[in-house]
Amino acid sequence: MNKLFTKSWFENLDTQLRKMGLDSDDKSFDEIRENLSHPRKLEPIEFASAVSYVILAGGFSQKTAKAIHKTIMKKIPESPRLEELLKIFNNKNKIKAIMKVWYNREKFCDGYYKCKSLDDKLKYLENLPHIGKITAHHLARNLGENVVKYDIWIQRLGVLYGGNADLAQKIDNGKLDDKIKKCCDNMFEHLEQETNLPRGYIDVVLWKSCQNGLIKELKNGCED
Repeated sequence: MNKLFTKSWFENLDTQLRKMGLDSDDKSFDEIRENLSHPRKLEPIEFASAVSYVILAGGFSQKTAKAIHKTIMKKIPESPRLEELLKIFNNKNKIKAIMKVWYNREKFCDGYYKCKSLDDKLKYLENLPHIGKITAHHLARNLGENVVKYDIWIQRLGVLYGGNADLAQKIDNGKLDDKIKKCCDNMFEHLEQETNLPRGYIDVVLWKSCQNGLIKELKNGCED
């Protein structure tokens, strides 16, 4: 695999993202790393904010999602009508989901922290408004769970790591192929050993690097 999937390769990606000012998701890279290393229990308002960000983030750039999220979270404690929030972001399904999470924040937050295992937590998050299997992993990572989001970029990178070009045809953002998941898990296990970092942190750096075209090897027939 030459220079790919080594400690220096990963650190170079991390450094490039920081120089480009792209070292964040909902939080900065340093905050994400700290939260994964030393997770803390969130209060209901923090929990609702984290869920709302992931609801908004799908299909939008980080910059756009963060700006909309900040405006909505500032407005929503005033108990605005649906129409008022739609003026901020005109997507009725997402706004309704955010409102439902906000008004049920204590129940949803308590339910999450009552889950004993990681699998139970992921299944619980999958059933929150406008959260599915892929976004449940994104949300869990933002809540401090050391998990990865098996989105289409990570699947492509996993296939590249596995060296099986035939699997590229099975890449699907809606349904994760078991063999592709295995490739991704092997990749994360390898990079954990190389870097000594949580896989959740490795995930966000790799995802951001793919999204911004820093991993040139993905350009060979694997782009959107």
